Amino acid sequence: MTTISIVTGANRGLGCNTAVSIARHGGDVIFTYRNGADQAQAVVSEIEALGRKAVAIQLDVSDISAFAGFAEKVRETLKSWGRETFDHLVNNAGHGEMAAFTETTEAQFDHLFNVHVKGVFFLTQALLPLMADGGRIVNFSSGLTRVSFPGFSAYSAAKGAVEILTLYMAKEFGARGITANTIAPGAIETDFLGGAVRDTPAYNEAFAAMIALGRVGVPDDIGPAVASLLGPDNRWVTAQRIEVSGGQNI
Repeated sequence: MTTISIVTGANRGLGCNTAVSIARHGGDVIFTYRNGADQAQAVVSEIEALGRKAVAIQLDVSDISAFAGFAEKVRETLKSWGRETFDHLVNNAGHGEMAAFTETTEAQFDHLFNVHVKGVFFLTQALLPLMADGGRIVNFSSGLTRVSFPGFSAYSAAKGAVEILTLYMAKEFGARGITANTIAPGAIETDFLGGAVRDTPAYNEAFAAMIALGRVGVPDDIGPAVASLLGPDNRWVTAQRIEVSGGQNI
């Protein structure tokens, strides 16, 4: 039976690459986008060109009040597959805030935690009744939970919280055969922080110098890793933080 994965924030960046990688592995995808409906439709078209099915649904993962309605949309969407459940949840949607500890505002802090922690917690809670037993959850963390880099104290703290949440998900959902893991990317060339790593040579070179494989990552280094983790060969992997960083800061 074809798997159905929900990927948040998949109209661009790592979420897009993850959704397309899942399709390349033979799965269908429901994905969310906050803005960028045209981008979202382009991702749908790319997945359909691979012979798989994709549906894009608008969602702001910082708006907890929208989650019940989103879950109902998912329930209705699943009927087009003739199913009542989906198989995988990939909590990818997020953003970055770069500010020194002493200059981080309460608004920046709250937005980071609303998206990366509160959003992940309550969206997972809302979707659990629709997840099939034996399903998979993958939460996105960051290589910055293992090492520090100036300007990311609040962002990294939020991602650290995600890693702890993942452990509890693995424990509490294990009775249903549901696994939960985190993927922790290193420095990647995306539009994160306005494309800083991708478009600023000084940043790119600085991070590349920290990486054993001698370069920063690209989305194609991350999406396929997530898709592989969702595959049947990894059914016994749970409660793990899996860093995909090319050997950053080792």
